[in-house]
Amino acid sequence: MKRTYQPKKKQRSKVHGFRARMRTKGGKNVIKRRRNRGRAKLSA
Repeated sequence: MKRTYQPKKKQRSKVHGFRARMRTKGGKNVIKRRRNRGRAKLSA
């Protein structure tokens, strides 16, 4: 049986990438929260 998760870098970055986050107000808030928390990696 085929596994359910078939990773694709381009598809992932379209939804969870930095530029996708910065497009919306909510996404900007996500980045802001992660910056304040001191995350090394802000987005995928």
